[in-house]
Amino acid sequence: MHTSALVLFSGGQDSTTCLAHALSKYERVETIAFDYGQRHHVELQARLNVLAAIKAGFPAWAAQLGEDHLLDLAVLGELSETSLTRDMGFQMESSGLPNTFVPGRNLLFMTLAAALAYRRGLQVIVTGVCETDFSGYPDCRDDTMKALQLALSLGMDRRFLIETPLMWIDKAQTWELAHTLGAQSGVPGGGQAMVDLVVEHTHTCYQGDRTHRHAWGYGCGSCPACELRAKGYAGFTTKVNSAAT
Repeated sequence: MHTSALVLFSGGQDSTTCLAHALSKYERVETIAFDYGQRHHVELQARLNVLAAIKAGFPAWAAQLGEDHLLDLAVLGELSETSLTRDMGFQMESSGLPNTFVPGRNLLFMTLAAALAYRRGLQVIVTGVCETDFSGYPDCRDDTMKALQLALSLGMDRRFLIETPLMWIDKAQTWELAHTLGAQSGVPGGGQAMVDLVVEHTHTCYQGDRTHRHAWGYGCGSCPACELRAKGYAGFTTKVNSAAT
């Protein structure tokens, strides 16, 4: 039986929902993030704010939260010519992928996460990758995660489980999942509290904008990440309002 997990935690909506998922299932949960020179570097501060808000608002989860780890991966930013690591506009490439794709990013993230999980004695690696996102990133696919689970388990001679709670759901369902997990936390009004936490403290915007506040949170409102988050929030609130009438 699995009792411990390591969550790839960037401080964004998806990884925060994955953290709540892990805290709802496992006795001990640690977090890991990577500084690779991303333009939205503000997410590294946002993640600390999210952790503090979870500890303050969800006491039972606070007791399960273990160490937080931040790894310096500047070399990845040096290798990448993408709109996440360079001052360039968003566009689709001839390959059919957006120029937000950082080749090898998730492969490297997962390998290093597994190495840390090995050292820390953690059994499950939780990541917020999904196939329903706009991006179509090849390193977010279910087949990639299954292949990594096998390769990492064989290569380290330790059976890891890679969990992808968001793999088959869209952004509206991700908002709904955050609400459900919060409601199950034992905190009165925990569902709305978790949604409010995601709105106020998480960061998704590729431009690193924390000055413009929208109903769904902070961001420029026009980059692909903001548009996806806003669309998902609208779908979620429409469903909630329909259920209330």
